[in-house]
Amino acid sequence: MTTAQELAEFEREADAWFAENKPADPGFILPETFMEVGTDRQFDFLRDWQRKVYEAGFVGMAWPKEYGGGGVEQAFQDVATRAMARHRVPFLPNTIGLNWAGPLILNMGSDVDKARYIKGILSAEDIWCQGFSEPDHGSDLGNSQCRAVKDGDEYVINGSKIWTSLGAYARYMILLARTSTEGPNKYAGLSFFLVPMDAPGIDPQPIKKLTGEYGFCQTYFDDARIPATSLFGGEGEGWKVAMLTLTFERGATGGQAGGLSSMDMSVNDVVELARRARRNGRPAVEDPLIRDELVELMIEARGHQMMGVRAGIPALQSDWPAAVAMSGKLRGSELKRRMCKLAVSLQGANGARFVAADAIDGGMWQRSYFNAFSATIGGGTSQIQKNILGERVLGLPKD
Repeated sequence: MTTAQELAEFEREADAWFAENKPADPGFILPETFMEVGTDRQFDFLRDWQRKVYEAGFVGMAWPKEYGGGGVEQAFQDVATRAMARHRVPFLPNTIGLNWAGPLILNMGSDVDKARYIKGILSAEDIWCQGFSEPDHGSDLGNSQCRAVKDGDEYVINGSKIWTSLGAYARYMILLARTSTEGPNKYAGLSFFLVPMDAPGIDPQPIKKLTGEYGFCQTYFDDARIPATSLFGGEGEGWKVAMLTLTFERGATGGQAGGLSSMDMSVNDVVELARRARRNGRPAVEDPLIRDELVELMIEARGHQMMGVRAGIPALQSDWPAAVAMSGKLRGSELKRRMCKLAVSLQGANGARFVAADAIDGGMWQRSYFNAFSATIGGGTSQIQKNILGERVLGLPKD
């Protein structure tokens, strides 16, 4: 069992490493999350950073050593991740691999799967993307129409997926596709695949966002042939696998590799902006109404942080055991959206200067506000999240 002294010593080691190795300003805008990585130089910079963090031993610390992880207790990874946040270093771009695909493979994959995929996920040699949503079905994953038909030792895939972040850079995709139209319900014919993105017939097309950035793709499958060994789980078991994947995505199930998954922005940054912004010739932070809004955000941010701690204490969530963990994605995404909205409003008329050379903080807050909506949509919209919590956690009726 790890002692407090050992963790304290490791914390000093991690602090020293990130203080010494924090990358200098690259001279171009870095994305906030993996959903905004749209240029080669952004991608190369972030992938090189993840590789450096991995080689230093600060990511995947609790994953099995035989597959490329550190093989130590989760407490060490938690310390390392906190050090990354403290030093405000760049995020690790392989978000889907580190947080969704990797934990899924470790949870239910074979030894062959683990040996094939895990180390590449950690080192960022193999970037992963997600093929769940479709253009015509939104959050209704159960109605997926992308088809996968078995032909000998291969599956032939036709259809398209949308919002495949990092699709243009990914080596693999976690794909939910329909292998049958028969069965008692729409979920019965779905299957789950680990798809090599270099297979002929797979074409990820970047989508330009409101901010002018890329990152999302629509991925087209035109008679794309993938090995039958890409099937993960049995045919028709895709819905079960996808639902397990979503518990990792929403933070309801642990086992993620660690590291930052987004640029660190906090309510303290909004407070600092309020000190610089002006209202009636005085700092905006002196306005009573602004102070009320800031205090409300600070309370909410602190509550969100402590809910993460509470999730690890069974006695504090005995009434609704899954509610705290399942609500994390909803709480965090909506908090950031409101936080960025206030930051833009603090700028008054200057808030319209998004791309102008003299935009406040380089237009960071406007960009963040626009981008914040992606997190309230991806992984299930906020409305869907509320329904899930109400019906599946609290037991409320659908009507």
